This record gives sequence, structure tokens and C-alpha cells, in this order.
Amino acid sequence: MITYDTDVSGLTEDDLAGFFVGWPTPPSPAQHLAVLRGSYRVVVARSDGAVAGFVNLISDGVLTGFVPWLEVRPEFQGRGIGSELVRRVLAEGAHLYSVDLTCDDELRPFYERLGLVALTGMGVRHRGVLKV
Repeated sequence: MITYDTDVSGLTEDDLAGFFVGWPTPPSPAQHLAVLRGSYRVVVARSDGAVAGFVNLISDGVLTGFVPWLEVRPEFQGRGIGSELVRRVLAEGAHLYSVDLTCDDELRPFYERLGLVALTGMGVRHRGVLKV
């Protein structure tokens, strides 16, 4: 059974193992935990106490928000957890004018099924800050 929670106060670095599969340089466990604790909203999916997935929302708390990370551990993928995490974090940001995210082209159909629309965006990545 999968449960969902917005409280990250009890999370530890050990709870967050197994994420960012395939990333060329994943964030360290300490960075990962700091990001979740510093986010405006977070939704965590658990299975028998283990963290199966998470999504976070950063925001000014007034008009705009951005979803930087949605991750589901590989052994939990294909069960609708990612979809439910997105639905829940969008509900957390329903009072905001805009909630945006960026994704690779192959993920667009996933987000479109959840009601998001394609926008044009730009960005920069400083991959060196992810040194472990």
C-alpha cells in the first residue's frame, strides 16, 4: 500500500537512497535532503515506510511555483505513483497563478495526461555544484 505525506521533518539522508538513477551527476544525499526541507511544498510517497517517490514545489508563495523534481525509485515505477505525486503537488499549489516545470520531450505525454500544457522555456545547468 502506498501512502502520501507532506511532512519531511522526519526524513533522513538514508531514506533517500535509490533516486536519480541515470543522472550523470546526482545530488548528494545531504543536498537532496536540504532541497526537500527547503522547498515550499513536498509530497512523499511511501511503501511500508520506505520512500518510494517524491515531488517538490518551490514558490514565492503568492503567484508562482516551479516543480524541479519528480522522482520515483525504479522498483516502484509503473504503479501510478508519479501521477499521484503530480496531482497532489498541483493541488498544494492550486492557489498560485502558475506552476511550471521543465521536462525532456519524451516526458511531455505523461505531464499532458495530467493537465499540463507545453510552454517554451530556457535554462542553464551548473553541473559542477552536484559534486558528491
